[in-house]
Amino acid sequence: MKYRLFCIGFLFSACLCFAQEDSQNNSIKLKIPTVDGKSFIIKEVEFPSESSASSEENEVIDIKAEYWDNTVYNPYRNVVTEFPIELTFTDSTYSSPVSHPKVVTSRYGWRRGRPHKGIDIDLVTGDSVVSVLEGIVRFARYSRGHGKTVVVRHYNGLETTYAHLSHIAVKANDTVSKGEFLGKGGNTGRSRGSHLHLVTSYRGEYIHPDYLFNFDDTNSIRSQNIWVTRKWTRPSYHSSIRLSKLSLFETKEDALASLEKQRKVYVVRKGDTLSRISQRNRTSIASICRTNKIKRTSTLRIGQKLILEL
Repeated sequence: MKYRLFCIGFLFSACLCFAQEDSQNNSIKLKIPTVDGKSFIIKEVEFPSESSASSEENEVIDIKAEYWDNTVYNPYRNVVTEFPIELTFTDSTYSSPVSHPKVVTSRYGWRRGRPHKGIDIDLVTGDSVVSVLEGIVRFARYSRGHGKTVVVRHYNGLETTYAHLSHIAVKANDTVSKGEFLGKGGNTGRSRGSHLHLVTSYRGEYIHPDYLFNFDDTNSIRSQNIWVTRKWTRPSYHSSIRLSKLSLFETKEDALASLEKQRKVYVVRKGDTLSRISQRNRTSIASICRTNKIKRTSTLRIGQKLILEL
């Protein structure tokens, strides 16, 4: 009995002594003494370590590797973006940027003869504003037009801008979590009253926020995998007074196929005006004029063909 206990103890001790970690392969190797007939040999057994198995899962995405500038609002001015753009979200919900029920006072689109490149959410000066997703603060300072502004870059490359703040509570290069306090809402910069001007962009391309996020009480992200076509990055295709009809693309194939359907030939009928045509086809007057090289004051003729970019 003592001999058996001695053998078991010897084998256990030998296993501990011969165990070693292979730092290059991220695995653990055990040299186990065994008896083969009358010969005493040592066999090496390799086990993958836990860190090796989860190395891909723990891989850190460096979102500061390219175009990371803490002094410029848009560092992507000279970048040419290829469409469609793919955006992947790990969450199915976002954190509402304001704590009270969201009231959208102006949407992304053409407004008073100018492009409105974000969405306006009503608030009272001093209300808390938080980050919709986790990320790193790229810009936290005064910006012309936007006033006191915070820009957060998220881990999928998307950037969200929080403008017209009365107070900034973070600084550039701060890591923020989803729902973390960024500052207080206000009326700084070019603004006609207290509100949050929320902008969503990717590599300098402004994206219609409603295409990505549902601004109701569900705080839902419309899809965890979204393909963005050029239409959803051009304010002239949309009106700031109403929500555009959504055509969500969740595959690249659908996004590419839609490019052929975005142009429509419209034949002018009796009683048509640019305003009526734009309302019926859910496109802006500015888009119709630009595509057809006409002015807002141009006279329409019955039977005239107009190209509409929908």
